Amino acid sequence: MLTIHLHSLIFHSFHGMFKEEKVLGNDFEVNMDVSFESQEKITRLKQSVDYVSLHALIKEVMDKPTPMLETVVQELAERVKLFDEKIKAVSVSIKKLNPPIGNFQGTVGVSYSTKF
Repeated sequence: MLTIHLHSLIFHSFHGMFKEEKVLGNDFEVNMDVSFESQEKITRLKQSVDYVSLHALIKEVMDKPTPMLETVVQELAERVKLFDEKIKAVSVSIKKLNPPIGNFQGTVGVSYSTKF
């Protein structure tokens, strides 16, 4: 199985439950791994999974304000499944880089993995 990695993608989005998050937004880091089977040596893009198009798909989902990050990772996985029939598994994680927690250092996030 081959895996395409899209890691450390940074988006400024408006996901969150709190009013301030919906107005000010937050920075998010997205990591995605997409796996597919290949019985042949990959020499052309159509034999692989186009990571440029995957990035555009991720950006589209991240641009849509959603209250729960859990919903966002599940939506990303569903969209990836429909994106290319070669894809057999996806793992996606999102970190909120500046969570609205007083005196907090670190990140919070969610991840979701599934096989098709």
